[in-house]
Amino acid sequence: MASHTDSTDPDALPTPATQAGRDGLDALLARPGKALIGLDFDGTLAPIVADPEQARAHPDAVPALAALAPKVAAVAVVTGRPPGVAVRHGGFAGVPGLEHLVVLGHYGAERWDAVTGTVTAPAPHPGVAAARAELPGLLDQVGAWQGTWIEEKGRAVAVHTRRAADPQAAFEALREPLTGLATRHGLVVEPGRMVLELRPPGMDKGVALLEYAREIGAESVLYAGDDLGDLAAFTAVDKLRASGTPGLLVCSGSEEVAELRERADLVVDGPSGVVRLLRALAGLMP
Repeated sequence: MASHTDSTDPDALPTPATQAGRDGLDALLARPGKALIGLDFDGTLAPIVADPEQARAHPDAVPALAALAPKVAAVAVVTGRPPGVAVRHGGFAGVPGLEHLVVLGHYGAERWDAVTGTVTAPAPHPGVAAARAELPGLLDQVGAWQGTWIEEKGRAVAVHTRRAADPQAAFEALREPLTGLATRHGLVVEPGRMVLELRPPGMDKGVALLEYAREIGAESVLYAGDDLGDLAAFTAVDKLRASGTPGLLVCSGSEEVAELRERADLVVDGPSGVVRLLRALAGLMP
């Protein structure tokens, strides 16, 4: 298990609990210009809130990223959100120093590039719209679980249970019917922290991170996340490690996702801990 790391010195760089993590950190600091910093958005750069539309990046996140990004090959925000939403909620647009930042939205299906300020994207999967049309009726059938609500995500659609009277019970009750709905329309269900997302197969943070790391020729990779959807990115970093690219796995302090904490090389205190880590890294790079 990765130890939880904290420090009274906000500028101190925490030490990973595993040898693989220490090797990844050493490689990143040795050649920062060849390093990829991958970051989830919700729960990692932005605190988790009841309404995802109200999520905003930690107030110190953009300054930390602006200090770090010019020193590394790239910073990639990897999220299930549409990239435009992540850019607005993160405050990433037009910030000096963020020219090396990209947002891999919809698990990499869409990309926003800070240099151009534009989004590139293929056509959406038709199953998402079809499943979305059926969702209200399906939720009505499971009428005992009032308080659930639907989030439109463009290339995906999500059902949240955090506002339900019993969020975990609602989450478990909806898994099977939502999986059936997804299957009928050629989609898959991705569980998260009190959310079930229906999206096309082959879309996950691991695929997005791995493809982008290979695209830019990254020689080391750091990835920080907080949720079940970030396990795929952790697996991608493990694949890179196995092929000789050092990596560091960071868990953004989620008590709800024990598996992520167990697999991480380093656990920090949520978005504030992630910001401190980014700031410390920037301070040690030329």
